[in-house]
Amino acid sequence: MDLLDGRLKFRHLTLLVAIVDHGSVVRAAESLHLTQPAATRTLRELEGIADLPLFVREPRGMRATLYGEALTEHARAVLAEMRRAEERLTALRQGREGTVTVGALLAGTNVLLPRAVAQLKRDRPGLTVVVREGTPDVLHPALLSGELDVVVGRVGPAPREGDGLRQRRLYRERIRLAVRAGHPLLETADVALTDTLGFPWILPVEQTALRQELGALFVDRGLTLPSDRVECTSFLTMRALLVQTDMVALLPELVLRADEHLAALPVELPSVGRTVGTTEAAHRTRTPALQALLHHLDHEAALLRETLHGPPAEG
Repeated sequence: MDLLDGRLKFRHLTLLVAIVDHGSVVRAAESLHLTQPAATRTLRELEGIADLPLFVREPRGMRATLYGEALTEHARAVLAEMRRAEERLTALRQGREGTVTVGALLAGTNVLLPRAVAQLKRDRPGLTVVVREGTPDVLHPALLSGELDVVVGRVGPAPREGDGLRQRRLYRERIRLAVRAGHPLLETADVALTDTLGFPWILPVEQTALRQELGALFVDRGLTLPSDRVECTSFLTMRALLVQTDMVALLPELVLRADEHLAALPVELPSVGRTVGTTEAAHRTRTPALQALLHHLDHEAALLRETLHGPPAEG
């Protein structure tokens, strides 16, 4: 006897369970919408494969032998697992389960992404979300290699044709100079950018578009970037430094609005802003899990646009 030689089929197992449940081949055949001859033939095949008597024929039906009871127990387990597999595959197809892996830039991790993930998990608790923070030079190659499904955060100019990326713009917000509540600069009349140079700065790292824009602004105003500085991509580290020291940093307007321990300096930075959106691999098919996340990102972005009183982003 070798039950794994390829002869045993699901139709054998379903018939075995049906005969035990209904007590006869006739009633089992009816429940499975089979003819009696077909059911009898399938049972004969099964007993041949098992090389053991599985049922005792009695005047009023059939009774499973010790071998039949044992095989039926395993058959029920196999069929139950297949039903669970079907349910799992259906859930994956519909996006109720599975995994979506997100690359998060600083611009997306503080407001938009947490809100979208929270709504996604309320709708689909069986779906796993993996978030990896990084800079574009790290996250974009990971996106192209398939390690990430999407990158959420600041988007720049449209990708070049050969980059293999596609972007969607969701909203735009101002970048503000941030300090702790009670910072000395908040008491300074007509505070200017030059006044901030007397304090340590937290700068974006060189690989970011925000750093490039800030550098261009300093050059335009005849200034050099602060030498007393920390370069950081971690929002948690940046916030802790701001709250605990007199450092100055660049933060999105939405972050400052939501944090009573931080404040924005009244210094205009007209050339420094950010458009938040999503970046995907251009020719990759979206999974149901990714589609579900994108739906919630779109919804939360629409609410944020209303909060910022800005027009809908194009693209």
